[in-house]
Amino acid sequence: MKFLETAVAGAFVVEPSPNVDERGSFVRTFCAKTFSEKGLANVFPQCSLSSNTRRGTLRGMHFQVAPLEEAKLVRATKGRIFDVAVDLRPGSESYLKWCYVELDARKANAIYIPPGCAHGFITLEDDCEVFYQISVEHDPSLARGVRWDDPLFAIDWPIRPNVISARDATYPDFEPPVKHRKNRTSACASNSSKEEPSTLGAHVT
Repeated sequence: MKFLETAVAGAFVVEPSPNVDERGSFVRTFCAKTFSEKGLANVFPQCSLSSNTRRGTLRGMHFQVAPLEEAKLVRATKGRIFDVAVDLRPGSESYLKWCYVELDARKANAIYIPPGCAHGFITLEDDCEVFYQISVEHDPSLARGVRWDDPLFAIDWPIRPNVISARDATYPDFEPPVKHRKNRTSACASNSSKEEPSTLGAHVT
């Protein structure tokens, strides 16, 4: 199991090491001891599965505030998605930066997103499933979101969404609790690739 650093401090792309033989393959997708040794959350009392019928379905960008900030381990269990994390931690070295990875069910890769970050994705194929392991229970009163196309983050999505909830489409512009806004250039893990050029990067500074 490999942990690849991203542009967001504490967020890692997790790549499995499959054992392959004439029967097919066997892969370990999670190990509590390994995650603990990396200083990452290793207890996930709540798991969720989202089903997404159409290519271009966007969910996000979601997070949960204190006292129940959540770490997430996210993977595609069917299809491919462009998965994004945005750092909303004012004290972080990567504050307001974002990272992405293409999660592919055939690769069994995942992304670990630390507490204090917003998370979202867009589907790159029809009929995608996304599996979340979450470090705390969901509390609707603490649930928050930022808009997928907020110019402060200028996320460079590979395609435009054609399916998005009214809630996700209308989150207000994010207002940082501090005036200083750090450089927001994005970076991806070494194994990430975009499907096609994006038209959504006009606000990058």
